Amino acid sequence: MQVATRAIVFSSLKYGDTSLIVKAFTQSDGLKSYLLKGVLSSKRGKLKTAYFQPLTQLELIANHKNKGTLETIKEAKVIYPYKTLHTHVVKNSIVLFLAEMLGSSIQEEEKDESLYNYLEYSLNWMDDHENIANFHILFLLNLTKYLGFYPDTSYQKEAYFDLLEGNFSIRPSLNPIIQGSTLDCFRQFLGINFDALLTIKMNKTNRQELLQAVILYFGLHLHGFRKPRSLAVLNAVFD
Repeated sequence: MQVATRAIVFSSLKYGDTSLIVKAFTQSDGLKSYLLKGVLSSKRGKLKTAYFQPLTQLELIANHKNKGTLETIKEAKVIYPYKTLHTHVVKNSIVLFLAEMLGSSIQEEEKDESLYNYLEYSLNWMDDHENIANFHILFLLNLTKYLGFYPDTSYQKEAYFDLLEGNFSIRPSLNPIIQGSTLDCFRQFLGINFDALLTIKMNKTNRQELLQAVILYFGLHLHGFRKPRSLAVLNAVFD
């Protein structure tokens, strides 16, 4: 079936000498994988390699068989040309990290328009703003709303956050926890939007520790989740 849909690229992998396998989250059908035959060797085709950089927003004309196999793309065009995401060093590092996190976290081949709208809005916000040092942490925490394991914000004044149970607790358990100054930082992110990022103050150590905790939180709640390899690059950028 031929469909016209918006899509956000998660990854592209070279296949053979001239082709790409592209994983993208579509507005119409959720996660899709596409085989782009010969795209690396064609200079005059409708599909350009540059279209398939991580988190690029596209308008696609695609053929979806919806049988769990690789789909095909007939036409593609960029619908939101980023001004800064792929050229600003820090933002590009965040993009690579978030693309890897999304690719490992979202596996459903079904329509989820609210999730698609969240991704689209978030990326456009980051492209338009400069204060983005803590953007990726808030992005991931708010993403858990759509994945089904947003932290239970009851009893926020308690001294521990249990990462396996997803709630605050009076005393530590045998599960991984957040505590101390990292927990103080964690509380600042709960229930806020991106415009409130200016109010959050964190040092480098707290940021790295909190991000490690958030990644562990994803790993505890998502089957098959893989720790992102791009984390080391992101930490180096903020070092």
